[in-house]
Amino acid sequence: MSNSTTHHNIEIQSQDVIKLILQFLKENSLGNSLTALQEETGINLNTVDSKETFLNDVKNGNWDSVLTVVSTLRLSTTLLMDLYEQIIVELLHLKEYELCKYLIRKTEPLNYMKLNQQERYLKLENHLQREYIDLGDFYKYGITTEKRRKQLIEQLNNEIITVPSSRLLSLLSQSLHWQKHQGVIPNDCMEFDLFKGEIPFKKVESEEEQITTILDKTIKFNNKNKPETIKFSPDSKYLLTGSMDGFIEVWDYNTAKLSKSLAYQSNDDFMMHDDAILCIAFSKDGEFLATGSLDNKIKVWQIKSGKCLRKFEPAHTNGVTCLQFSKNSTQILSGSFDSSLKIHGLKSGKALKIFRGHQSFVNDCCFNHDEDRVISCSSDGKIKIWDAKSSDCLQTITPTTVVTVRDISIRSITILLKNPEFLLVCNSSPQISIVSMKSQTISKTFTSENSKTFLVCTLSPLQNFLYAVDEDNILYSFDFNSGSLLNKFKIHDQEVISISHHPTKNLLATTGSDCLLKIWKSNSNDNINN
Repeated sequence: MSNSTTHHNIEIQSQDVIKLILQFLKENSLGNSLTALQEETGINLNTVDSKETFLNDVKNGNWDSVLTVVSTLRLSTTLLMDLYEQIIVELLHLKEYELCKYLIRKTEPLNYMKLNQQERYLKLENHLQREYIDLGDFYKYGITTEKRRKQLIEQLNNEIITVPSSRLLSLLSQSLHWQKHQGVIPNDCMEFDLFKGEIPFKKVESEEEQITTILDKTIKFNNKNKPETIKFSPDSKYLLTGSMDGFIEVWDYNTAKLSKSLAYQSNDDFMMHDDAILCIAFSKDGEFLATGSLDNKIKVWQIKSGKCLRKFEPAHTNGVTCLQFSKNSTQILSGSFDSSLKIHGLKSGKALKIFRGHQSFVNDCCFNHDEDRVISCSSDGKIKIWDAKSSDCLQTITPTTVVTVRDISIRSITILLKNPEFLLVCNSSPQISIVSMKSQTISKTFTSENSKTFLVCTLSPLQNFLYAVDEDNILYSFDFNSGSLLNKFKIHDQEVISISHHPTKNLLATTGSDCLLKIWKSNSNDNINN
């Protein structure tokens, strides 16, 4: 065990940590553990709850209370022998012979005295046998019982200390309050796993999926700070926006206001880039956030503290358009306007793999379930499947049912949960398709009315519903299994830029060139503050 740990120039002694643990064991009546730890470490906890009360008990001869406290202390052998001798002398004077017999013959201080100071021990034993005591045999001239007790008090006062109760719990509580103040722990956090250093994971119950049809909240922006991308966090806590002015803002979607649970936002200290944010991605647990910007950069953040943990500057030679974390949050996949994809190592801060082959902008990318493949789509009208280790392009898919003069830009791809060999493909056409990666065939399509091109789409968490927005800003709600159209209505006055579905609730967020962010709910979701 090291003797000390230094942090911010404050030296923490290891014996102080052990003493805190010893106090905790003592206060929780864990006597065996207390004794074992004291013996193993050689560190003694000579503390009393109240030194004044303890010394008053010595002064008044309340020896039953004194012995109870002393049994938890590690006093010097000399002091223990002096104390026990005085107690036995007074008890002999009170003719408490049975108790004296126990103290003389069964306690450690007297056993030590018997082995090392035989004459002193035999004097006590003889007085016990005679059942008579002359205090003058034990007190020096002029010393009385009261004066002898006072002498013991002075000795005890030098060896025992008093500290506030529950010091370990108090220090931990202070630490948690400081972390809340620093924004490391959300202000509304009521439970915290001290051992793991994280908020306990609680599975959030998902609502029964229903289509969203009602406008619930609206957030207004301006042309300079309007969102370019929006996304709900996977832990269901926040809605994040990445804006034209480079700011990344964390919203409470229940109030449509900036989240007050994050101290850094309350202090107007925001996560930000120097240029427009084009894409946002979360780690699987929602603890980390990756953002890509128009000026070719990627930044990785800890959401609860707002701290930038890693920068890739530049990550590409042009704007970063799409991002995805690996499952273990050690790597980030990115795509760019420069037509390439990269896998970046968070530990090394370097590009580990580069994938080249698209002829135009990369618009979306993802790992497959086993993370041995990378899948991408581009404005060149192609979907490519890559070997994640070798960076080789294994397959190229052109998901269109018609021959066109120019390539139809593919805007997004989504792997299907129930059948991961299929992709949901949204391209700049009136059709959204389900494409088989094996056979490269289209198995199902979802079509807009009046041949209007789809701009964005997303699936509900369980993929029961498909939401798609066309160039007239009409939101289509499809039954994903049957393909039937369930509902459609206009949601913005200008082009819709981004769309995101809440991971557990029937909430849909959309943002457009009209500088509005809108949150939509289902008919049955009158109260979203569950």
